[in-house]
Amino acid sequence: MCESAIDAVHPRFSKKPASFYKGFKIALVQMMVGADKAQNIETAVREIHKAKSQGAHIVALPECFNSPYGTKYAEEVPSGATSRALSRAAAEARVCVVGGTVPERCGGALYNTCTVWDGSGKLLAQHRKMHLFDIDIPDKITFRESEVLSAGDQITTFEYQGVKIGVGICYDLRFSEMAHLMAKQGCSVLIYPAAFNMTTGPKHWELLAKARANDEQLWVALVSPARDTEAGYVAWGHSTLVDPWANVVAKLDEKPGTLLADVDLSIVEEVRSQIPVRVQRRTDVYDTVLKTKC
Repeated sequence: MCESAIDAVHPRFSKKPASFYKGFKIALVQMMVGADKAQNIETAVREIHKAKSQGAHIVALPECFNSPYGTKYAEEVPSGATSRALSRAAAEARVCVVGGTVPERCGGALYNTCTVWDGSGKLLAQHRKMHLFDIDIPDKITFRESEVLSAGDQITTFEYQGVKIGVGICYDLRFSEMAHLMAKQGCSVLIYPAAFNMTTGPKHWELLAKARANDEQLWVALVSPARDTEAGYVAWGHSTLVDPWANVVAKLDEKPGTLLADVDLSIVEEVRSQIPVRVQRRTDVYDTVLKTKC
């Protein structure tokens, strides 16, 4: 079979530290986000250290964790106050931090951006939300993110202690092509900081997590802010972890809390060997490809 028809080798078969050979512990921090940016950052830092003390190797924060939804508190990455705080917390706790999202200002453009920091505080990855939330559900919700935000144009993956992980943001979850490209690059885990609303959350939050996990035979983590019914944008909550069999391993309700769970990488191999769709795709007929820029 030609090489182009085969997905990347699963990262467990590559050399990695023994502690990550079978898996790792992930913490999804579903925090309440208030109007005080400094207080939100302080809460996030405290929860990072708390999760590390409970054995977490990777700590993920929710979308819009440092301020209410909007661009009022936009800052540069990685020089802004939020980035500096996350870098310092990751280094002090010696844990990988998937830093939810912050409103990023870059030149004249604004982005919804996730930063990822390794255990030394180094910036591992920066993902700008690719798919902007422009929808109209009559008598329910109308939203036009593109009126304010610019869209990112990069698929984002990173490697931490030998494990390849992909990152998407909220609406990115709906696009299976994006997840497939991350899986083709060798990802065994996808993490989506997200804040589905009270209309789409009940309908599609868990469904989409299970669909992406089933399609790509990998772990999917969704991490949401806690629900604040007094906020201008009310999040669904229900941070969720789904395994490669599309089983919901753990989930929260709408209240603040931290989902702490083991990610067993052997299940990825188990599913992919028993249902080998990755090598059965008819790439002579169809394929999903990553376009290169000029």
